[in-house]
Amino acid sequence: MSSNPERNNRIFEDELLPHANALKTFAFHLTYNDEDANDLVQETYMKAYRFIDKYIEGTNAKAWLFKILKNGYINEYRKKAKQPNRVDFEDFINYHNTEDDRVTGYNDLREEIFQNMMGDEVTLAVNALPIDFRTVILLCDVEGFTYEEISKIIDVPIGTVRSRLFRARNMLKEKLENYAIERGFKDKRGDKAGKESSTDK
Repeated sequence: MSSNPERNNRIFEDELLPHANALKTFAFHLTYNDEDANDLVQETYMKAYRFIDKYIEGTNAKAWLFKILKNGYINEYRKKAKQPNRVDFEDFINYHNTEDDRVTGYNDLREEIFQNMMGDEVTLAVNALPIDFRTVILLCDVEGFTYEEISKIIDVPIGTVRSRLFRARNMLKEKLENYAIERGFKDKRGDKAGKESSTDK
């Protein structure tokens, strides 16, 4: 199949480039280094353009890019650790966007923490999480990906995504508890439980 440069450039500019800031944020939380994060994002876009014929126009460009970036980070980590295995491009070049019913059983972290507490303490607490838990928090609660999308991006079952997210939120809650008390914030889930058990009506 012949490549269409005009089409490729249009897709790149219209569908891929708008996610640059989100990619940079994710890359920085993985690398803790501004220069490394910029390199990772640049590499992601180079690979995305190289394989743009594999991208289906109008599907989930953001998830496709995050998949490439995550794989690029893993490959670089393995290289530094002198591990020969590399993530196959097939893991992401045929990424398709599928319908997914959002699970509503979990409170969005943005409602519980980020809405009121976007301070250094939150950033430090997120960055202090183990990489697997930090990743699901960033993908779900910051970037808004569905469980199915996260499952594809990090190559684990949806059940594992839910489990990691639950544990990650609990870890964050513990880390931020003292900070929240100092600022006068309360656990909204506890308040809700209290209201449900009250007999006001």
